[in-house]
Amino acid sequence: MESSLWSKLRPRLQAALPAHPAGLAAAAVLLSAPLAVPGAAEALRYERAAVAGGEAWRLATAHLVHHDGAHLALNLGGLALLWWLFARDARPAYWVAVLVSASTVAGGLWFLRPDLAWYLGASGVLHGLWAAAGVAARRRWRLEGDVTLALLGAKLAWEQWQGPLSASVEALAVIVDAHLYGALGGLAAALALRWRRQPL
Repeated sequence: MESSLWSKLRPRLQAALPAHPAGLAAAAVLLSAPLAVPGAAEALRYERAAVAGGEAWRLATAHLVHHDGAHLALNLGGLALLWWLFARDARPAYWVAVLVSASTVAGGLWFLRPDLAWYLGASGVLHGLWAAAGVAARRRWRLEGDVTLALLGAKLAWEQWQGPLSASVEALAVIVDAHLYGALGGLAAALALRWRRQPL
C-alpha cells in the first residue's frame, strides 16, 4: 500500500521541484562572481564610447555584471522563477535563445538607442528566456504557454507606456528597451527552432 502511494506521489513531488538544480546554481555563480571583483562592473558593462573605441567584448559581458547586490538579487530571483516554472521544458536549444536574446539586446541598444551611454544586467536576456519558455510551454499545455506569453506582452507594453513596473527600481536605471529587445530575440529564436523542428 505504501509503495503504491509513493509511486503516485513521487511524480507530483518531482514536478514541484526545480529541474536541473546544478544548472541553476552554475548560472547563479556566473552572475554573482563579477560582483566580488572591484571595478568589474565598470570594466565589463556596455559603454557606447568604449565599444566604439574597440572594446567590443562589452557587448557580451554587459549581461553578466550588475550595479550591486540588490540588482543581482532581482535578476537571480527572476532566473529562479523562470527555472522553477519552465526548467522541465528545458533543452540544450535554450542556449540558442540565451545567445540570440543577448545579441538582440546588444544590437538594439547600439543601433536603436544611440543616446544610451551605458547598460548592464541580465534582465534583457531573462525576458528572452521568458519568451522562449512561453513558446516551449505551449507544446505541453497550450493555455499555459498562451498565458505566459500574454503576461510577458502585457509587461512589455506597460513598460513602453509607463516605464518600469516599480518605482523602487528607478535607482537601478532600468532600461526597459533592453527587456523588449531581449524578448523579441528569445521569441524569434524559439519560433525559428520550432520551425526547424528542434527540441525547444
